[in-house]
Amino acid sequence: MIGSSIALGLSRKGYRTLNIDALPAAGYGSTSNSSGIIRPFYSALESCALAHEARSRWLKWPEFLASPDESGYARYIECGKLMLLAEGDIKLFQNSLNAMKEVGVAFENLTAIDLAKKFPAFDLSSFGPPKLPDNPAFGVANETPLRGGIFISDAGYVSDPQLAAHNLQRAAEILGAVFRFNTKVAAINHSKGRVSGVTTAKGEKIEAAIVVNVAGPHSAVINGLAGVTGDMRFPTRPMRHEVAHVPALTKTASDHYACVVGDGDAGVYMRPDIGDNMLIGSLDPQCDARDYVDADHYNTELTEQWTRQVWRAAQRIPALSIPNTARGVVGLYDATPDWIPIYDKSSLPGFYMAVGTSGNQFKNAPVIGDLMARLITACESGHDHDNDPVTFYLPALNRSIGLGFFSRHRKVHTRTSGTVLA
Repeated sequence: MIGSSIALGLSRKGYRTLNIDALPAAGYGSTSNSSGIIRPFYSALESCALAHEARSRWLKWPEFLASPDESGYARYIECGKLMLLAEGDIKLFQNSLNAMKEVGVAFENLTAIDLAKKFPAFDLSSFGPPKLPDNPAFGVANETPLRGGIFISDAGYVSDPQLAAHNLQRAAEILGAVFRFNTKVAAINHSKGRVSGVTTAKGEKIEAAIVVNVAGPHSAVINGLAGVTGDMRFPTRPMRHEVAHVPALTKTASDHYACVVGDGDAGVYMRPDIGDNMLIGSLDPQCDARDYVDADHYNTELTEQWTRQVWRAAQRIPALSIPNTARGVVGLYDATPDWIPIYDKSSLPGFYMAVGTSGNQFKNAPVIGDLMARLITACESGHDHDNDPVTFYLPALNRSIGLGFFSRHRKVHTRTSGTVLA
C-alpha cells in the first residue's frame, strides 16, 4: 500500500518509476492482511495530523485517485471509533487527546452511564490488565469498572485494503509508472559513492539514480543489502500477528456495535465488517509475547493466540459467538520499537526508506506518497535533511509537520502508547 502510494506521489512529481515486488500483485502481502482501520488516535501530533489529512483523501477516494480501475474502488466506511477507558487510562492517552485537540479532531467524552446507554451489548467491568485464558484471574472483574470512553466520529475502516493498493497502482500506471511483480531484488548497487540501481535474483541489473526501500517485513533485509543499517539508531523487525474473524453479532446486538473499538483493558481491538464477520486483533499487551520471525519462514497457521484474542473480546461482549473452527489471517508487521515508521534518506546517497510502517500506517498511505516525494525532491536538490529537517505541508489541515519526527537518527519516542496504537 505504501509502495503504490509512493509510486503515485513520485509520478505526480514527474519521476519515472519502476516498482519491483517479489509477490504477484500490489498489496498481496502485509496489506492484504491489514484490518484497514482509519483513525486519528495517535499520541504524537505528527502522526495524528498525517492520519487526519489522509482521512480527507479516503473520504473522496475516487477523486483523489483521478483514474479508473477495472476492479472498482475500495470503500471507506466511516463508522467512528470508540476507545474504552479503564481507571488510569486518561493519563496514558492524554498525549493522544492533546494531539487531536491541536489538529482539530472532534471527539466526545463518554461516561460509564453514556456507554451503558449507547453500547448495551458491552460488559463494562474492568478485567485488566489483559491476561491469558489460563490465568486463574482471567475473566474476574476488578472492583473498579470502566470509567468511560472516547468516541471519535472521524474514523472507520477500508473494506478491501488490497483493492486500495491496486487503485493506487492503476493511478500511478496512468502517469507512466511500471510495476514488475514476481521479481526479487538480490543486490543494491553502488557507484561513485551513491546508489546506482538494483540487481534482481535472476541477475538482471537495473540502473536507477534513486532507490526507495518499501519492502515491508523484508525492509531490514533490503537495508542490509544497501549497507545502511549502521547509520540507523534501531532496526525494523518482522513481527507475526493474527487477526480473528468471528461471526458478526446478531442484528439486535450489532445495532449497538457499529464502530471500531479499541479496548486496552481487554488488550484487543475490534471492528465490524461488510457481510457476516467481525475482526478481532491484539493491541499487543504485555501478556502477548512479541513474535519476531524470519519474514521468509514463519508459521502461517492460526494458533492459540487466536483463542486468546477472541476470549478477551468475549469478556467485553458476552453475546459474542465463538466458532469451533478458527478463521482469520496471519500476517507480518514491519515494526520499529516505538511503532513510529521511518520515512527518511539513508547514509547511501539516493537510497531512501519508507519502512517500519506495518500495524498502523495503512491509514496514512494516501499521504505518504506525497510525503516521500517531498522528501526525495528536497534531498536530491541538496537539502541537508539530517541537520535541517524537511517540512511537509498538509493542505486539508493547512499546517506543516517536520519530517525529522520520522528520522532514522531519532531516539525511540517515549510519548507513544508502546503498542500498535502508537
